[in-house]
Amino acid sequence: MGRPDIELFKELDPEALQKKFLNSLIKIQNVGRGSIWIKKKDTYVCVEAAGAESENIKGVVLDAAHPSIVGWVIENRQMTIAETKSDRRHYREVEDAFAVKSSQILCFPLFLGENEVYGAVQIIDTTPGKTQLNLDKEYLEPLQNLVDICSIALSNAILYSTEKQKALHLKSTLSRMQKESLIIGQSESFQKSMALVKSYADTDFHVLITGESGTGKELVAERLHKRSARREKPFLAQNCSAIPETLLESELFGYKKGAFTGATRDRAGLFEAADGGTVFLDEIGDMPMSTQAGLLRVLQKNEIKPLGETKARLIDVRIVAATNKDIKKMIAENSFRQDLYYRLSVLPVHLPPLRERREDIPLLIKHFLETESFKANTKEKKVVPNAMQHLVAYHWPGNIRELENLIRYLMVTTPEDYIQAGNLPPHIREQSSITDASYATSGFLDPQSNNEFMVDLTGQTWPGLEKTYVHSLLKKYNWNITWAAKASGINRSTFASRMRKLSIKRTPPM
Repeated sequence: MGRPDIELFKELDPEALQKKFLNSLIKIQNVGRGSIWIKKKDTYVCVEAAGAESENIKGVVLDAAHPSIVGWVIENRQMTIAETKSDRRHYREVEDAFAVKSSQILCFPLFLGENEVYGAVQIIDTTPGKTQLNLDKEYLEPLQNLVDICSIALSNAILYSTEKQKALHLKSTLSRMQKESLIIGQSESFQKSMALVKSYADTDFHVLITGESGTGKELVAERLHKRSARREKPFLAQNCSAIPETLLESELFGYKKGAFTGATRDRAGLFEAADGGTVFLDEIGDMPMSTQAGLLRVLQKNEIKPLGETKARLIDVRIVAATNKDIKKMIAENSFRQDLYYRLSVLPVHLPPLRERREDIPLLIKHFLETESFKANTKEKKVVPNAMQHLVAYHWPGNIRELENLIRYLMVTTPEDYIQAGNLPPHIREQSSITDASYATSGFLDPQSNNEFMVDLTGQTWPGLEKTYVHSLLKKYNWNITWAAKASGINRSTFASRMRKLSIKRTPPM
């Protein structure tokens, strides 16, 4: 028996290794057929076959309850030799239609490590006189050793492939999560807004989102679309302040060839292109009065009239508008149509600024650090407690967008694995005094709590950090849940619910 090809053991692709393994055994024994079987739940599946009739064997599934040589070897964990005409274990029905049938089968178990058997390999003599298989003891023992070694190599390749697939799936999931732009927050005010968004998604009414710049209005609009019945149709966005007044109307409603100088062909507008889907109009407060009239026509009659067109066209779109301006004040100043406002704001939702949801800041920082480190393929940086104090206390005029850009800046400018207070821009350190009243009542890190919360955040999980925070608040207020809930900025029932979820109970005194 010759020395096996050393390249066989370097192969990490299970399918390629199976082929090489099986063909090597067939060549060594000089037989006409071979097959590899893997146990899957209550069946045995042929994952590889070579030789005569191999195309009819690969993919065959045997019921574990039916007698078979493969099943006997796997369940008894030992090699066997079978005469196919007389052995009751032989699953004859598999070969009923074969022109070339088995006469003698040598079958070895495939071990995963030392104990677990995950499959079997068959070496099959197809000659009528059973003249090909070498069954001498001195020949079978080294063959058994070769099979054992190859079976371990194959199991390692399978495990490697499985882990590789898991890694690819995880990478794909993370990539998809980045693209989907997760909306993160657990503060009471933010959760109330998200509850409205969830209920609005099930309807087809128009929505008006208000909130300061950088609070995530477009992300909310995307969520409304993705959770609506229009999710399979287009979601198209237009910033009304990012385009000159003279072009905005043609962008939204389209135009006919020759409608104006440069109109050399017909062009569909945003509303027509999004037919059946959702149109997101950001900064609706900057829309000129002349364009507002055309938008009102869309809302009232579900129709558009492209520039230069004589007839109106019916469309079906849901409009989600957003603004950071005081629309009611604009109505009083005659800079925004009142009838358009009432049409747009059938379902209103307000997104609170970041300074009003400070307990969400650590969650957002963690998310952005994970996201940016994933994009850059670098180790995720951590924020030390002193730096986190400044970040939570800062007033964030640019809201979430400002926070996200800051994390990108820190990822590049901080050479160490830990982001210190000294790494923060001066304006954040200067404007985020830890004695600031809004910070002291933010419910995250109270500087007057005898350093009760000055723990190493980087050494804890988020549930662990929350549990430490809740437990410390209760201790500070002598386990008065009402006072602790008030200090945390959430209502008592929500606080009590979090206690139950975190399995926090007062331990009776000894």
